[in-house]
Amino acid sequence: MFNHILVVCTGNICRSPMAEILLQQQLRQAGRNAEVRSAGVGALVHYPADAPAVDRMQARGLDLSEHRARQFTSELARWADLILVMDVRHRDAVVDIEPAARGKTFLLGHWIGGVEVPDPYKLSDDVYNQALDLIDQSLAAWIKKL
Repeated sequence: MFNHILVVCTGNICRSPMAEILLQQQLRQAGRNAEVRSAGVGALVHYPADAPAVDRMQARGLDLSEHRARQFTSELARWADLILVMDVRHRDAVVDIEPAARGKTFLLGHWIGGVEVPDPYKLSDDVYNQALDLIDQSLAAWIKKL
């Protein structure tokens, strides 16, 4: 059982905060009591979530306004039972920072064919929507496995 789940992207202001809050919601709805956090391998430390991410989550009744980006660390890796990353570069960075995390670090899109979630930062609404769609699909698959 995974009680501590960490979601990782680059800056921790777009993909991982959206995935974090959505996973928290879905786990609660499934009756699971896991704690979910997020971080970035190149975090914009203390920055708020990107406005388009906040807007998309607000449209779903979720509040990202208090989110502040944090850097991925060895301590966070040790805290986590499961680490979900957006792309293989993140997986490599996680393992570089904390080699012991190798066996518990997976692509968020692992169960939907190993897809990577593209970074929408400062890109079009279409890219943001594509990233969010992949996050939704990926989380639905993980919820079935968790």
